[in-house]
Amino acid sequence: MKLLKNKIAIITGATRGIGRGIALEYAKQGSSVAFTYSKSVEQANKLVKELEAFSVKAIGYQSDASNFSDAESLVASVLNDFSGIDILVNNAGITKDNLLMRLSEKDFDDVINVNLKSVFNMTKAVQKTFLKQRKGSLIHMSSVVGVKGNAGQSNYSASKAGIIGFSKSIALELGSRNIRSNVIAPGFIETEMTKQLSEEIVDKWRNAIPLKRGGTPKDIANACVFLASDLSSYITGQVINIDGGMLT
Repeated sequence: MKLLKNKIAIITGATRGIGRGIALEYAKQGSSVAFTYSKSVEQANKLVKELEAFSVKAIGYQSDASNFSDAESLVASVLNDFSGIDILVNNAGITKDNLLMRLSEKDFDDVINVNLKSVFNMTKAVQKTFLKQRKGSLIHMSSVVGVKGNAGQSNYSASKAGIIGFSKSIALELGSRNIRSNVIAPGFIETEMTKQLSEEIVDKWRNAIPLKRGGTPKDIANACVFLASDLSSYITGQVINIDGGMLT
């Protein structure tokens, strides 16, 4: 049985890493997928073909989630192309790490805008549709550093902590309309970005994790499937740490 059969999902920032993993797992579970990307048309077209192989509809949209008018235009396009929206996964994010003494105002603002303001933009843009149909699942991608902080990532940590507060508030606002809002906080997930790190650094991370391994995009995608499906119909306002026990 496909857990997301006939559902329609928007996933922001889905051509790489965690976003791509979510998109593929959603398609496997029967959901049509509308996803955003920032630059590579080639990567977007490749992902569309991979998703369509699961006999679902898939379209990539070049869109900037940190821009409110882009978010509104995207939702309008998805409604026109797919005739509905059931799930929003706010996944788009960037890092610009530095110690506070070296962190520029621009690097702080850029991370807040892409990581946090995009969540406001996209959630507000789909809210009308979800309210009208009296259902919807909002899934916001935070991080364990949004829960505990991390030296050299004050901008990133602030953006991810803000997502948690935003999601909990929206869960309270929209719960009476059967609209659920939840957060996933990944730990050390091995993606294209982590492959750029030295093996010594990666081993240090792994050894600090109780399960002694990094997570995979599929680990995150499985939780996203659960939160988007009817299996989680009584779950809202929650933060699920997927970190191998890192925060235990």
